[in-house]
Amino acid sequence: MNTTTKALPDSIEATLELLAQANYLADRSLATVLYLALKMGKPIFLEGEAGVGKTEIGKVLASTLGRRLIRLQCYEGLDVAAAVYEWNYAAQMIAIRIAEAEGEGDKSRLTSDVFSERYLTKRPLLQALEPDPAGAPVLLIDELDRSDEAFEAFLLEVLADFQITIPELGTIKAAQPPIVVITSNRTREIHDALKRRCLYHWVGYPNAARELEIVRTKVPGIGNKLSVQVVGFVQALRKQDLFKSPGVAETLDWAQALAELDAVALDPATVSDTLGVLLKYQDDIARLEGGKVKELLDQVQAELRAAE
Repeated sequence: MNTTTKALPDSIEATLELLAQANYLADRSLATVLYLALKMGKPIFLEGEAGVGKTEIGKVLASTLGRRLIRLQCYEGLDVAAAVYEWNYAAQMIAIRIAEAEGEGDKSRLTSDVFSERYLTKRPLLQALEPDPAGAPVLLIDELDRSDEAFEAFLLEVLADFQITIPELGTIKAAQPPIVVITSNRTREIHDALKRRCLYHWVGYPNAARELEIVRTKVPGIGNKLSVQVVGFVQALRKQDLFKSPGVAETLDWAQALAELDAVALDPATVSDTLGVLLKYQDDIARLEGGKVKELLDQVQAELRAAE
C-alpha cells in the first residue's frame, strides 16, 4: 500500500487514471459509479460472476489512495464475534483471579476494568470505524452472498449509521465513514434494503479488446499472436453452454501458463492439456473433449484471419 494518502479523484477521468495506476483497466461505466460512490460517501455494491475483478477493485482503491485495506471475507455462519468484536475471555478470567487474590472487593470497578478496550478483540467491521491518520480505510466486504441473511440484516444497521453498539462499552461511531466496497457472486439474492443503501454496478466479462489489453498488461511476457488467440478462445468459450465460464482471472492464469510453456500459438493438443487452468469443472472439460477444442480453435482462427 502507498505510504502517502491521496485525495479522492475529482472526475470520472481521474478515477479511470487512478485505477490504471494499479493496472486495473476499467470501463467508463464502472469508473462513473466508483467516482460517485467516493464523492457521495456511499457504499458500492459490485455484483457479477466469480473472477471478473470485483475484489480487486477494493484492493486497488486502497493501494492507489494510500488507505488501509480492511477485508471481511464472508462465509456461511459468519457472526458478530468473527465480524465485529469479541471479548478476550481468557485474559478477563486471569484479571478476575488476580483481583480476587489481591483482595479487590469493588465489583463495579472490577467489572469496568475487565470490560475495557484492553480486553476487546476488534474484528474487521469495528476496525473500519476507528480513526486513521491516513484517512478513512477501505472496507472490503467480500462475497456477501456467502453469508447468512441474519448477518446481512446486522450489516444493514452498521451501514445505516456507521456505528456499532457494544453493551458493555457503549456506541462506537466512525468519525469518518470508511470507503465500503461490497461484492457478491450472486449465489443468492441480496435483500433490497441493503442494496438501496449502496450504489450498484454489475461487473460483467470484458469485451475482446479490453480483455486483450488486460492480458498484455498483466502478462507482459506473452507474445502478440498468442495473446490474441488466448482472448479469442476464451471469448468463444463463454458462448458455450458451460457450468462456469472462465473469468478474467482464469484468462490471466491461462495466458501465464502458456507463456511458461513457451507457447507461441494455440494448437488443439496444447489447449486440451491446459484446460484445467481455464476451466474448473470436469463436466465443462468433458464437453470440450474430442473434436470440440479443434472446432472452437478453427473458428477463432478463422475469425482472426477475417479481421486482419
